[in-house]
Amino acid sequence: MAVARKPRYVDVSNPSLSVECPRCGLLTARFIDHCRNCGYKIWPSSVAAAAAFKAWRDADPTRTEASRFDMELPAEPLDVTVDYAARAHELGIHLFPNSNYPFIICVGALFLGLAAIPFPGTARLVLAIIGGLIFLYGVVGWVLVEDVRMYPVENPSPQGEVHH
Repeated sequence: MAVARKPRYVDVSNPSLSVECPRCGLLTARFIDHCRNCGYKIWPSSVAAAAAFKAWRDADPTRTEASRFDMELPAEPLDVTVDYAARAHELGIHLFPNSNYPFIICVGALFLGLAAIPFPGTARLVLAIIGGLIFLYGVVGWVLVEDVRMYPVENPSPQGEVHH
């Protein structure tokens, strides 16, 4: 078989990353040196195939994410972010706003539970006071602060009367 003296060029206008093998006819990656099915040598060397791929990739900026071993151009990345609050509102599902107060209530309940253990001295009293204050802070914050922020008074009545 005679060796070609002229350099090989790649058709950069062809957007396909796959080519039919001249021997077996099956689709194979265009820029690998052997057919994946029958082993037919498509490129003279791996270096030539890599250089051809680089020339093909640099011809079009949409090809930057492609690999020379791919059969198709990679798909555009999908934006899969979901606004769960908006989706729940569309479906008529009520979601409570995010709050840290239930965690604070649990920490207060932990200290109150520790106060129930019969420690010597004033440790039980100190734990009960700390736990009670933390627990009350959590309850007041969750009931008064969060509830008012979640359900604000829209239209106060001018005469001070409450209509039910």
